[in-house]
Amino acid sequence: MELGPITRALLRNKLGVILIALQIAFTMTVIVNAVYIISDRAANMARPSGLDEANTFHISSIGYGNSFNESVVVDEDLNMIRQLPGVIDAMVTNQIPVSGSGSSSGYSLEPGRRDMLVPAAIYRVDDHFLEAMDLSLVAGVPFTPQQIVRRTPTDERQPTETILSQAMAESLYPDDWRQALNQNIYGPDGSALRVVGIVDRLQAPWPTFTYVENSMLTPEITLDNSTTYLVRTEPGYRDELMVEVEERLAAAPHQRILRNNQSLEYTRTESYRIDSLMTTILKVVIGTLMFITAMGIVGLAVFSINRRRKQIGTRRALGATRFSILRYFMTENLIISAAGVTLGAIMTVGFNMFLVQTFNMPRIDWFYAPIGMLALLLLGQLAVIGPARSAAGITPALATRSV
Repeated sequence: MELGPITRALLRNKLGVILIALQIAFTMTVIVNAVYIISDRAANMARPSGLDEANTFHISSIGYGNSFNESVVVDEDLNMIRQLPGVIDAMVTNQIPVSGSGSSSGYSLEPGRRDMLVPAAIYRVDDHFLEAMDLSLVAGVPFTPQQIVRRTPTDERQPTETILSQAMAESLYPDDWRQALNQNIYGPDGSALRVVGIVDRLQAPWPTFTYVENSMLTPEITLDNSTTYLVRTEPGYRDELMVEVEERLAAAPHQRILRNNQSLEYTRTESYRIDSLMTTILKVVIGTLMFITAMGIVGLAVFSINRRRKQIGTRRALGATRFSILRYFMTENLIISAAGVTLGAIMTVGFNMFLVQTFNMPRIDWFYAPIGMLALLLLGQLAVIGPARSAAGITPALATRSV
């Protein structure tokens, strides 16, 4: 391999070589971090909420007027919805998973220990929650109708039982989450809840919540004139039941406003819209940068070949084969690309550290940089192969012609 002549040729065009190497380094820095961000966002968007999302919808009812009796209205509404053909079950709740809006609190194993509070989303539900939410109880028992507490916001009565998500139980008992069953946990005000059950998964309403898998359910219906119904249907019935349920609720003789009649799939899509848009933009950026870098490599190779056409013809006249000319320019590109990706690996790690410290982004996995280096090296070889084949096609006769 003629590394000496290749190196000397590169040094005669230092500016072009440096610019392409820097372009490769910059491209690698942006692309590797962008790919990792896309991967992280895609993993977040693919997380299951714990519910039967494809067959579930929710609708909110806001009552007004002195004659509006929410306790009676809730019973009437739920009885009507549950009797509709195609409905598996329905429930009343205060919040919807992955909706971006809800309430949370913190609980610990000892009263008064605010430093030990573990954050969790708080779902206030009735005794139909298992079927309506399609949750799987992995330990303990569900709520009974007798345990459901109906209270106004000013009512001091509180539920005394709770059911945890398995992730919440693991946060409280890292060694064995099953130990949480039948134990008391304590809120910020010292109030106690006894853990009567554990479900396998239930996400919090906030997709970016650090403890998104930590959730608790309490047997409680809060009568504040604002009610959210969660309805689970048989496959294929959801869309028509969304229309029918809203029409029947609207036809009931109650003073209220109906809002947010949405499928859970739509709610998820809306909650992750920014993440989805970000991944799309980053994909466009990746494609654009790779194209620009490839064109830069092609441009440098074509410029180098045009400047040395007579020299290439002379080498062919002295016995150089087409393959040796092809190998020469591909090796030249490999050297430039290797310098660029080496610098790019350093810049990639440095830029990721900046993102971690400034924007609380996840730390990049170690294997992304080597994969990025190989990808950019391959891009360089693919980009230069066309001009290199053109150079290999230069005939020895060019050595005798004036340029």
